[in-house]
Amino acid sequence: MTSPQHPEDRTPDGRLRVVVTGIGVKSPAGNTLDEVVTTVMAAKSTAALVDELAEQDSPVRFACRVPDFDMEPYITRRELRQIDRPTALALCAAVDALEDAALPPLPPDRVGVHLGTGIGGLPSMEATAVHHGADPMGMPVHTVPRTMSNSAAGRIAMRYGFQGSCLTYATACASGTNAIGEAARRIQYGELDAVVTGGFDSAVTTIMLSGFARMRALSDRNDAPDQASRPFDADRDGFVMGEGAAVLVLERRDAALARGARIYGEIAGYATNSDAFHIVAPQPDGAAAAACMARAIADAGLSTGDIGHINAHGTSTQLNDNAEATAIDRCFAGQAPPVTSIKGVTGHLIGGSGALEAAVALVCAERRTVPPVANLTTCSEADRIDVVADTPRQVTLAPVLSNSFGFGGQNACLVLTPGH
Repeated sequence: MTSPQHPEDRTPDGRLRVVVTGIGVKSPAGNTLDEVVTTVMAAKSTAALVDELAEQDSPVRFACRVPDFDMEPYITRRELRQIDRPTALALCAAVDALEDAALPPLPPDRVGVHLGTGIGGLPSMEATAVHHGADPMGMPVHTVPRTMSNSAAGRIAMRYGFQGSCLTYATACASGTNAIGEAARRIQYGELDAVVTGGFDSAVTTIMLSGFARMRALSDRNDAPDQASRPFDADRDGFVMGEGAAVLVLERRDAALARGARIYGEIAGYATNSDAFHIVAPQPDGAAAAACMARAIADAGLSTGDIGHINAHGTSTQLNDNAEATAIDRCFAGQAPPVTSIKGVTGHLIGGSGALEAAVALVCAERRTVPPVANLTTCSEADRIDVVADTPRQVTLAPVLSNSFGFGGQNACLVLTPGH
């Protein structure tokens, strides 16, 4: 592909500009982007009891599941037997995203696939251990490919013949955001012309929920699951497990404009760093998270005053919400724009959360509307940040900051600018 002919197709420091031309989602809030945004704007929780969890005597018996949909238009019955649920969700989301983008034929080695996942093929690992652990010679023949974390990226690349870098990022709850940011870098520096990127996970299993419950990280409101996920609320008692996938198609801005593509917006800034503090707890003073936000904003060539709203990580846990509020206040010097978190609606998609939230944040920024946080009655962080509650908030057209923070001290932030 030729070099851009117009100065506006490059950033001030000479990098190629990167835009989003396709989005596909399979999430608890809906299986199309419009469905998700509508559900999020209504602040309607999707958490519900899961029969299998009750049957297996799980201490937490509810989650946010992806609504049933017909996978056969996406995946053959034969292929479905070879892959597990997380990979299937990612593949379906990718099909939708590529159809949405209507990407033209490109040299195969100029298109990559970059996905993030926190837990990968966990459902298959757990099922295999439970049903075949006592009989090693009876293991299903597809055990290895079903449990590989990189199966989803590989399947997408093989289906479409994409021969560029095919990478899988595992940075806990920051995985999807890291995947998008690193994918954008490949285009910015001319290595690739387009990348299929995003995140996915499906960890609604007894072992995983029991493990998180033992850590006291999960809400245990089995009697009121729809009230369990309540980011920044004074009465929060833990996060709610979700599942799903979100995939974005990124490409060079000049190429997208030349072919008349519909452009959702631009991946304008990205940064990632580490708390280096604790394996499962955030740095209380928020210093590293604040630095990550500041670097992403600077990477976009912006200042904190340019950000129209913040899509917070907002998990609904006491430590994480408090630390993030402190970090936001620190980064924005007490002048932070409106803050939201969609996890009150969707639960926590782990590796898929950052990708879904980036997609929703970009669309909300374009519509100049910030969704309210579900189940928020009394904000315990109101002294530091302005969290949107009750009804959607109208804002001016402006870039949005999307945060993702994960176990292991993983921080990742994106700045997304609506339009082109």
